[in-house]
Amino acid sequence: MTTSIAPSPLPSDRRSKRGEPTWEMARFYPTQGEWTEAEYLALETNHLIEFSDGLLEFLPMPTIFHQLIVDYLHNLLKAFVSAHAAGLVLFAPLPVRLWTGKYREPDILYLKPERIRDGLQYPEGADLVMEVVSGADKDRERDLKDKRVEYAAAKIAEYWIVDPEEQRITVLTLDGDTYREHGVFRLGERATSVLLPGFGVDVAAVFAAGKPSC
Repeated sequence: MTTSIAPSPLPSDRRSKRGEPTWEMARFYPTQGEWTEAEYLALETNHLIEFSDGLLEFLPMPTIFHQLIVDYLHNLLKAFVSAHAAGLVLFAPLPVRLWTGKYREPDILYLKPERIRDGLQYPEGADLVMEVVSGADKDRERDLKDKRVEYAAAKIAEYWIVDPEEQRITVLTLDGDTYREHGVFRLGERATSVLLPGFGVDVAAVFAAGKPSC
């Protein structure tokens, strides 16, 4: 998919110097706040980027520790759904449309069969999402606060916040228009799902999975 992108203004005296970013290239992209959904989805990059009301939000590059935890949880959830439920279990990068002008890229997501349609390029919402918290304070705030409000507004039934720094997994379940805590699970405990009865993970094993065994 391609789209025509109008050059953005750049001060005429701003010229890139050796060792600096090539500022002139910015003229070929929209300014922050003016991106459209089509322009966002047409980006060709291996960087995780989310979209919010015309703004691009750049996520921290994942570490090996982060990816091993995501891989562990994805495998557990996929195996459970294959055996006990129906639908798809997927992982980032995959833009999920929460509403017009808002796309997020959950680390892991579960879609019930009714959300899966032929020819659908990007999910319209999800039924369960998981985020492995990482990065600087602003990145933690995005997962712990901003996405908690946004995922509830998008009617995503369950949100798992996996926080290696605090060594805990918070499972939130939708109650009306907001989330309530099903549980805050710590080392020595088993985090469980409301949406998928019988699914659970050992908290200590989740964080231990982030340490390479090779």
